[in-house]
Formats: sequence, C-alpha cells, structure tokens
Amino acid sequence: MIARLFCWMIAVTGALLSPMAQAEDGYDLWLRYARADQARSADLAAHATAIVAPGNSPTLTAATAELQRGVAGMSGTAPTLSAIVQQGALWLATPASAPALPIRTEGLGNEGYAIRSTQMEGKAVTLIAANSDIGLLHGAYHWLRLAQTGARLDAIDIRSAPRIGLRLLNHWDNLNGTVERGYAGASIWDWWRLPDWKGPRYTDYARANASIGINGTILNNVNAKADSLTAPYIAKAAGLADVFRPYGIKVYLSVKWTAPMELDGLKTADPLDPAVAAWWQAKADEIYRAIPDFGGFLVKANSEGQPGPQDYNRTHADGANMLAAAVKPHGGIVMWRAFVYAHDNPDDRAKQAYTDFKPLDGRFADNVIVQVKNGAIDFQPREPFHPLFGAMPKTPLMMEFQITKEYLGQSTHLTYLGTLFEETLDADTYAKGKGSTVAKVIDGSLDGHELTGIAGVANIGADRDWSGSIFNQADWYAFGRLAWDTSLSAESIAKEWAEMTFSPDPKVVQPVVTMMMGSREAAVDYMTPLGLTHVMDTGHHYGPGPWVSDLARPEWNPVYYHKADANGIGFDRTKTGSDAVSQYAPPVAKMWGNVKTTPERDLLWFHHLSWDHRLRSGETLWDGLVHRYDRGVAYVADMQTRWAALKPHVDAERFAQTQTFLTIQHREALWWRDASIAYFQSLSKRPLPTGSAAPAHDLNWYKAQRFPYAPGHN
Repeated sequence: MIARLFCWMIAVTGALLSPMAQAEDGYDLWLRYARADQARSADLAAHATAIVAPGNSPTLTAATAELQRGVAGMSGTAPTLSAIVQQGALWLATPASAPALPIRTEGLGNEGYAIRSTQMEGKAVTLIAANSDIGLLHGAYHWLRLAQTGARLDAIDIRSAPRIGLRLLNHWDNLNGTVERGYAGASIWDWWRLPDWKGPRYTDYARANASIGINGTILNNVNAKADSLTAPYIAKAAGLADVFRPYGIKVYLSVKWTAPMELDGLKTADPLDPAVAAWWQAKADEIYRAIPDFGGFLVKANSEGQPGPQDYNRTHADGANMLAAAVKPHGGIVMWRAFVYAHDNPDDRAKQAYTDFKPLDGRFADNVIVQVKNGAIDFQPREPFHPLFGAMPKTPLMMEFQITKEYLGQSTHLTYLGTLFEETLDADTYAKGKGSTVAKVIDGSLDGHELTGIAGVANIGADRDWSGSIFNQADWYAFGRLAWDTSLSAESIAKEWAEMTFSPDPKVVQPVVTMMMGSREAAVDYMTPLGLTHVMDTGHHYGPGPWVSDLARPEWNPVYYHKADANGIGFDRTKTGSDAVSQYAPPVAKMWGNVKTTPERDLLWFHHLSWDHRLRSGETLWDGLVHRYDRGVAYVADMQTRWAALKPHVDAERFAQTQTFLTIQHREALWWRDASIAYFQSLSKRPLPTGSAAPAHDLNWYKAQRFPYAPGHN
C-alpha cells in the first residue's frame, strides 16, 4: 500500500512539473523560452556551450543568468560559466575587458551592442560586445530573441544602438493601489510593504523592460499626490530603484506643483519665489541622497484642474526651469507635459497646447524636455499627429503614447497599437521639407537635440498576465521595440512577438499577425470612422456616447467633437472654422485644409460635411460611415474565426481567455456600431444602405446604458 502511494505521489509530482501539464497564464510574457524541437535544441546547445563574461557586476550577473535561463528552457541544457573561451561559447566582452576585440564598439554609446559570429583562438564563438555592462545585457536579450524566433545562430552580424535616449514607461499608479486608466488589476507597486518587501515580480518587471530596451519608469500618476515626495515614499521608490538598477532602468517621480504648500506650509508655489525654489532644491537633494541615479521629475501642470505656474501668472517655462535648476546638479531632468486644456480656449481644444507652448520655444532650460501626446486631443483611436511636432525646433520634444487602451477597448479588445505608433512616428511634419518625420523630431536628428525621449503610459497591473490580456502584452512590447528603433515596422514587431509568445510555427504566426495588423483599423471603423473622435461615453470612456451634451464645459461633451446635425457632420478646422490647420507646416496645412486632398481617414477631423457628400468610392458620406461600422464588426468576426482555428496549437488557458475576449469584443463592436448608427441616423434622417441591418434597439435604449463601476476611472 505504501509502495503504491509512493508511486502515485511520484507520478502526480511528475505530472505537475511536466511542461505539458503546466498551464500558461501569460506571466512569462515574451520571455517564455519554450522548449524547442529536437533539432533546434541541439543547435541552440551547440551555440551556447558556455558563457564567458568579464566580471560579476550585478548587471553582468543578470545578463549571464538570463542567458542560462533562456538556453536551458529552449534546449534543456544550461550553459556553464567559463573563464576561458570554448567552442560554441557566448563571449561577452567590452573594450575594457578585451582590448583586442575583433569588433568595433564606436557609435554604440553606453547602451548599444554588437553581436557577431566569429573565431577566437581557433574556436567558433558568438561575440556580444558593448561599451558597458548594460550594453552587454541588451545584447544578451537580442541574442535570446534570435534564439526564440528561429533565426540562424551561426552567421550573426548585428550592430544596434538606441535612437532615442529616454525610453520610459509612465505608470498612472496611485498610492492607494488603484491605477488610473488601468485595466489589468491593481498597481504592481505594493507601497504598503515597500521598501522592506521587494517581491520577485519587480525583478521580472525589470527583466521584461530591459529585454525591449526600456530604460526608465515613472512610478506614480501624473495626477500626483504630494505624499509621493515625503521621506517614507522616497524610501519606497529607492527600494524599487535598487531592484531595477542592474537592468539599466532609472526611476522618476511625477510631482504635484503645490507640494511645497501641502507638505511644509509654504504660502505660495510661485516658481519665481526664492523660498519655493529653495524648497525644491532641498527636496531634490533629499531624493538624490536616497537614489543617486534618480532620473528626475515629470510634471502635469495647469491641466484638468491640476495646479501649476499659470496660477501665479507665470509660464510653463518658468515652472519647468525652476525645477530643472533643482535637479541639474545631480544630472537630473524635467519632463514637462504639454497636455493642457482649459476653458480659455473655447473654439477648439485641439489648438491649446500649440497656443500655450509654441511662444515658449527656446525658453526652456537645457535639461527640460517637453512631453507631447501623439495627437492634439487625447489618445484617440486615430488622431493626426500633434502640431507641436516640428513647431518647436529650439526645444527638445518627447513623444507620449498611451499603451493602456483607455479609448481602444480597454482590456478586452484585441487592437494592436504597433500600427498606431508606427503611423505617428512615420508622419511627415514637413517642418524642414519632405522627410521631416515625427520620429526625426523626437530622436533629435531634425533639430540637433541631444536630450531625446519617448514615453508610454503603461498598461501593467497585478493581473497574472500583466496587461489584462495576452494580446495587450504586444502593445507593451511594440512600444519598447519602437522606442529603441523607430525604423522597425509594426508588422515585423508583431511577428517577433507572436513567435516568442506562442510559437515560431508559421501555422500560428501567420494568422496571429494577420489578426493583429488589421485590428486597430477595425476598432477605428466600429468606433470613430472617417476621422470622428472622442465620441466615447464620458468619464470612464467605456462604450459609445456620441449623444452626450449636458456636461458643464463644451469640450467635455462628445457633441463638441462631431458637431453632427441635420445638415452634416464633422469639425471644421480649416480657415472657415477653427483654423487649427494653420498650426501645421504649410504643405500639411494645405493638404488637410482641402477636402479633396484630405485622406478620408482624417476627413471629419478637419471638415464639416453634408451627409450627402460623395466619398472617393462614389457613395455618400452617410453610406460610407455605415459601411465602415459594418466593416469593423466584420473584422472582429473574422478574428474570431482565425483564432478558433488555432485551438490545436495554443495552450488551453491562453486560448480560452482570448476566445472569450474576442466574443466580448464582437458584442461590444456591435453595440458601438448600433448605438452610433441609431444616434447619427436620428439626425441625418437617411435610410440605411442596402444590406446594412438596423440597430438592435432604439436610441433611447442605448442612451439609458450606465456603467458606474467601469474600471480605470479613479
């Protein structure tokens, strides 16, 4: 009996530990290091027989541990650490550790790397070379990416260095554990138990970010609490900084403008008051004593009710420069957000940031960078690029994308944002003629800036899968990869991600990439076709609300943005309307100022048109609008079909979650389609085009829907 029980226990234990029995819940992200087939396993083991590394710094230890973890997972054999070069070794080296490197490291900077298949002492090795241990870590992750995606490992010749200096995640995490616009559970920062308890998830967070080149994180919400700057919370931030430091990731803090008044009773927060400047200098000194490599401050000021220097008749530059002086002795920077709108710009909210910041070009300190959202409204499914890009040549500008999907289906809609990021970065500002892309503005090459940056509002929470769904992980991944190299294509990034997240098998990769590449356009179709914008229900931004018109300020209401009536629809931003087009360079303004040359995807953003206006297809605007709603819903149905066919190739848990979320997405895409058509048809009075179904309910039913507990609205 005992023998039988012992055998049963062994069998159960073996089953629990077996790869086939271990459920995949998404926690490992794109660093799964799944076991390869026999031939690939042998190839991997042959090209990673040992690891030769120049020392044992925390960063090198992280790099070698990751290589051992990855190779062991994929091949079943972990490479040993060796002091001498062996056949098939991975050789990590810097000019300091190996002065006679057979590869140049000039031009790689502190974070770049080179990888080459080469010979050393008559032995075939893979050399990962860099100028620093951080560069070696990034190179190690690139080699592991090659290994996971089935690339050849015997003929590598790669040089890679980041095009943008600051590559940051903005966490909108609150001190009470909630996350503003978060759809993946509570904050991963356990403020209550920090700095004493630093769980393993923080290291895994650092690993994931380092693997895609992210080098900084803003820990707290831009709608900041002054408490973030108190000694206990500085100690908590320092605890996280200690975990992240070996991975080349600095920490930053969002600050509240009135912190000197709230924490120490100052009578003012006027940036030109010497006492205020002295307070911030002392606070910066305190932070740097705790966190010597602290990155600096992020500031949201005079926007959405937040206090700022304009409350004292000072400019944004006055405020930014005062803070910049406080952190400059320590090598810190200030990121000053350009997301501003208030009641004093009644004709067009899209114009306000340009109006406020353009006159300040050249007036910011050299350690200030202005952080600009990708579009002039607010992270919409599609927006034209922000007019400030290309308009402030004397001021470094950094991009702000939203990785979390406040307006794009939140956690349950598969809407791959790589295409949105790519579309924005490739947009041509014409600031210095053709080819003056947004990417060249933010990487500093257009205007010769050395301080460069890009930020993404994180979609990370305490859910096991980090991002609220498996496919939302791809948005985090795509942001990091494009932040490192803006020339990458969204499609190539999607392919990498699919190969590492699911399988390098083309039978899996091809349909997954196909789903991803059209998914964001589908959301645009069923939410905001033809250039419509901000028609979401207000507050939580979950679901449609194009009829909302009763909020206190005009720009809080969706009707402000579409201006639909019996005669037509759209916001006139040409010279006959708000003239927002004049904020762009003349060639761009000319294109968008003429309805005939405006791309139809932007049509209603710039023009108010009759319902009977003829589109390029020959159909009326009304019919084209309905057909796009239909097309968006149909694309989601197609994604459901493609995903169902992948059931034999995807583990049960991740398959089931994605299948369920696609069902939700299809239901909500129909809701978006039907509610929007019901409302706009009540104004247009046009019949539906042949073949388009009537909405499932009347308009009053859609208006009556309420969601008081929708997530992310703190």
